[in-house]
Amino acid sequence: MQLEKVVNHIVNWLKDYANKSGVNGFVIGVSGGIDSAVTSTLCAQTDLPVLCLEMPIHQATSHVSRCQEHLLFLKHKYTNISDCKINLTPVFEAFKSEVSTNSDAVKVDMALANTRARMRMLTLYYHAGIHNYLVAGTGNKVEDFGVGFYTKYGDGGVDLSPIADLLKSEVYDIGSYLGVPDSIMKAPPSDGLFGDTRSDEDQIGANYDELEWAMKMDDLHKKITDFSGREREVFQIFKNYNSKNQHKMMPIPVCKIPNDLK
Repeated sequence: MQLEKVVNHIVNWLKDYANKSGVNGFVIGVSGGIDSAVTSTLCAQTDLPVLCLEMPIHQATSHVSRCQEHLLFLKHKYTNISDCKINLTPVFEAFKSEVSTNSDAVKVDMALANTRARMRMLTLYYHAGIHNYLVAGTGNKVEDFGVGFYTKYGDGGVDLSPIADLLKSEVYDIGSYLGVPDSIMKAPPSDGLFGDTRSDEDQIGANYDELEWAMKMDDLHKKITDFSGREREVFQIFKNYNSKNQHKMMPIPVCKIPNDLK
């Protein structure tokens, strides 16, 4: 990958989109992960104002420290960066106190994890509204179009997606080129939605290198019977996630009314 040219292409695309949209800049949620680190740095290179929001909800200490390190890196390198920490833990706890949790514990945990992401989306759009900013998404190609590993109307609720055509490995390549802090580059990818340090691999059952391989095999129209051992297991994991999360990747279905009924 031609890193410098790819970075310049994304930065110019961001600037053009913002100018055509008549907005003032970008707002982005930063988490201490590689995707938000790369996306916020790319937004910073547009020279337009960039507001980075840290939105902890019972966040793991390691996530918080990496986020703070990245914000210091950004503010040291770019003059168009501002940041704000908004503690959403009390809001989350208030929500929990008002809804029923007397259901299947696993389903409740997942619903509450997705609720965290949706609370952050609301917070991002609040600030986007008062500043006339665009909400920049942080999803990569594997998450957004491979396994659908994001929350619908949570971290999937954005105005534009600068890195959604980049595989996870390519995001790391750009992160290295941009000088993203080593602590972020080396940290296991995590969505941070459960208040602990569980990684994406812990949840999915495969790492991103394996998922990229499976995504490429799927593009080649391979079948599960073409593989054995770990490859077969990983390909099955990919196909299961891809199938069950199609509702996130496809346009919202619209019930079309026949003309003779109108």
